[in-house]
Amino acid sequence: MLNGVATQSSLYENRDASDAIDGKRNTHYESCTHTLKDRNPWWRVDLLNVYRITDVTLTNRGDCCPERLDGAEIRIGNSLENSGINNPRCAVISHIPAGESHTFQCNEMEGRYVVVVIPGRSEWLTLCELEVHGIPAVSHVYQTWSTTQRKSSQLDTTMGNIGINMDQHSCGSLATL
Repeated sequence: MLNGVATQSSLYENRDASDAIDGKRNTHYESCTHTLKDRNPWWRVDLLNVYRITDVTLTNRGDCCPERLDGAEIRIGNSLENSGINNPRCAVISHIPAGESHTFQCNEMEGRYVVVVIPGRSEWLTLCELEVHGIPAVSHVYQTWSTTQRKSSQLDTTMGNIGINMDQHSCGSLATL
């Protein structure tokens, strides 16, 4: 499981952005994020490193208003421009029934930030759980190595650790938030 830091466009009552990455798929209001009725409301998680995202699973609220997520977009990338909502789009959410989870394939899109945005309208954004699955972006590791100019033996050690992490993650909880 990866650590991440969540934030959102606004805060309704005490429904914090981190409620969507607490590992619980409880679909009642008290376990979900909630923004104010913003124009283009968004929610974002910083994965703290760059990953190749294979899929994102969203769990919708079960006790009210499942249609609020209709038309929302999942965006993935490395930019924080416009709060990250300018990053490339992985998927558009047509509808997730009340209390259900749906997985969206992202085909190894690369990014540090995963954003859910409801574009073009004023709406409350509520997410009960968001899970991100992916693998570390190895090209990012090579860039780090070349800028720090490690010796060959240090590179072997670094690559060995990466291999262990990738193998460990490929068994199921790859970048689950």
